[in-house]
Amino acid sequence: MSAKDELSGPFSRRFVAVGDSFTEGVGDIDPSSPNGVRGWADRVAAQLISNDPSWGYANLAVRGRKLEQVIDGQLDAAVSLNPSLVTMYAGGNDILRPAVNLDALMQRYRWAAERLADTGARVLLFTGFDSGKAPMFRATRGRTAIYNEAVRKIASDLGLDLVDFWHMKHLQDWRYWDADRLHLSIEGHIVMAKEVLRVLGEPDEIDEPEMEEKPPAALHRQVYDELTWTRDYLAPWVRRRITRRSSGDHLDAKYPTLTSRVW
Repeated sequence: MSAKDELSGPFSRRFVAVGDSFTEGVGDIDPSSPNGVRGWADRVAAQLISNDPSWGYANLAVRGRKLEQVIDGQLDAAVSLNPSLVTMYAGGNDILRPAVNLDALMQRYRWAAERLADTGARVLLFTGFDSGKAPMFRATRGRTAIYNEAVRKIASDLGLDLVDFWHMKHLQDWRYWDADRLHLSIEGHIVMAKEVLRVLGEPDEIDEPEMEEKPPAALHRQVYDELTWTRDYLAPWVRRRITRRSSGDHLDAKYPTLTSRVW
């Protein structure tokens, strides 16, 4: 048996996900899953395996990672798994920093996408979400728009698949977002999983999320919610930026090796 066959194991098709919290699944809380979260990538993998049991799945994403950390910590591992399909979302945490060199960032992004494409795998990229209606992140909307144009150009130049998160305007409904207002909720991850499967042209048996209507909150409740969010999410986020710490410190990848057990 060749080294390549040994790496492949029993799987003739291999889905490898790389990136940050978006791909790790933060917001889709599931105590039974590694790191306590499930997420769209796990849901896509479960559907792929249901469609064809020859699929194996690895998720190398870790929350808080910037692009260079994704490249340094995940690309070699992804390539070594001999992928058939790779998804990559990276750069969002760079955009949220006080200063970022977008030209340099996207040059490195292109290099990473090219390296993944050179494996012969099908590669799927994502644009960033339109944060125009998100008070905390509205100021980064221009950066994200520039990032998105570069991602679209890279996908077009290299013949890669693209999920255009920016144009998924229905996700501007806050019910699709976690309480931290930064990560998709369970419902949001379900919608993203269905969109990824649509772009891949794969059969999709995932049920649409059930959304509960929320009555308008009274003013005093709105004030209380803002204060609670500031205390529980905004302040810790700012503190991590100041101290140069990450929410992913001391966390490992959920599925560093190929598996078919993602339920």
